[in-house]
Amino acid sequence: MITKRAFLAASLMAATASLSAPAAFADALEDITSAGEIRIAVPQDFPPFGSVGADMAPQGYDIDMAELIAEKLGVELELVPVTSANRIPYLQTNKVDLVISSMGKNAEREAVIDFSEAYAPFYNGIFAPDDVAVTEVADLAGKQVGVTRGSIEDLELSEVAPEEATIKRYEDNNGTISAFLSGQVEAIATGNVVAAAILERNPPKRPELKFLIKNSPCYIGMNKGEPALMEKVNAIIAEAKADGTLDAISEEWLGVDLPEEL
Repeated sequence: MITKRAFLAASLMAATASLSAPAAFADALEDITSAGEIRIAVPQDFPPFGSVGADMAPQGYDIDMAELIAEKLGVELELVPVTSANRIPYLQTNKVDLVISSMGKNAEREAVIDFSEAYAPFYNGIFAPDDVAVTEVADLAGKQVGVTRGSIEDLELSEVAPEEATIKRYEDNNGTISAFLSGQVEAIATGNVVAAAILERNPPKRPELKFLIKNSPCYIGMNKGEPALMEKVNAIIAEAKADGTLDAISEEWLGVDLPEEL
């Protein structure tokens, strides 16, 4: 017969042991491999990174990257459409295994999730046709530069542009694009996504990146404490950079090769 004192002693020992025992380590890569499927959050309304095509199928840079990750892992892919607001909560609540959604890295986000190596370029810069001689901000003197009013590039350009530059502000990206295509401005300050939209129209004068205003490449997000998954994802990105796969994806969706600094 177990006495009350012995029972209490045994209970105390069990409680102490449970507190001192190391927590079970969750291995997301092993879980993905065992399930034979990976769930990846992707954008659905942010072309050319992610959108729905005429055939109602998802398409874009991030879609291709998600497909590449699944292929290299040898598992099926489940694409989970997300918005900018819910992509991190979806990861934290285990609705997805990875986030590939044109996501930049900052201190606030790094406090709650981990990031892979960069896989896609995302930047603001000065774009102009090949025959416009601009290599630095001082070269904008005497030139007309278009920009979307209130955008990040508008704020950045306003701080650094020489007084001799004429900055023409338009109410939206379509206005900025039209100004470039019609020759109302010699150069535009915009993002590489907008530049890609211009390239899709096959204009006689193609916008070329002259110099960067702000660089914020895209990273793959994952939950913290997943070293095996991080190592595998980074290895896939490195291989894709080395063998030209990412160059091909960038050329298809952004109209340019992957930047060397990436």
